[in-house]
Amino acid sequence: MFTGIVRERGRVAAVGGDGNGIRLVIEAPATAGDAAVGDSISVSGVCLTVVATENGTVAFDAVPETLRRSSLVRLEAGDEVNLESALRAGDPLGGHYVQGHVDGVARVRTVEREGEGTRAWFDAPPELLRYLVEKGSVAIEGVSLTVTDLDDAGFAVALVPHTLAVTTLGGLAPGDDVNIEVDVLAKYVERLVQGLQIP
Repeated sequence: MFTGIVRERGRVAAVGGDGNGIRLVIEAPATAGDAAVGDSISVSGVCLTVVATENGTVAFDAVPETLRRSSLVRLEAGDEVNLESALRAGDPLGGHYVQGHVDGVARVRTVEREGEGTRAWFDAPPELLRYLVEKGSVAIEGVSLTVTDLDDAGFAVALVPHTLAVTTLGGLAPGDDVNIEVDVLAKYVERLVQGLQIP
């Protein structure tokens, strides 16, 4: 479980694999210093398990299911990723409950300056868009954000200067693919309502 509050921006040192999964090695001194093999870490919104740490790097394996649902397969050496270690009992909950179970990929439609911050629109698949509501929560690249607007094809968020500075979202450009996780509460409500329907 995560909060969507990014703790470190890491840099991909190496990507390897044979098509049946990939091994990601990420340079992240703070994260690597605290991580142990078996720990869960959110990598740009995807919950991955640490398989090795060495000299300020942390390594993960991503299986085909993870690659199908996320943008991790597009990562290359030198790319930056958002990192957050799993929530511990007693930690402050500054964002919202984020599972690290990415639901799919959205595409950046527009990025526009708005005051000191930025307003970004994302096109999302209909099967995910139905779970989003204005002022509801969404995780983009592992960052907890609030939906500010919706249309038939996508949704918008407002990015404050701090978020732009400490996460990879400051580098968003139209056409970029991003990992999104909708609020799990919306999915539970849908499931419950379906169960209450009378045939």
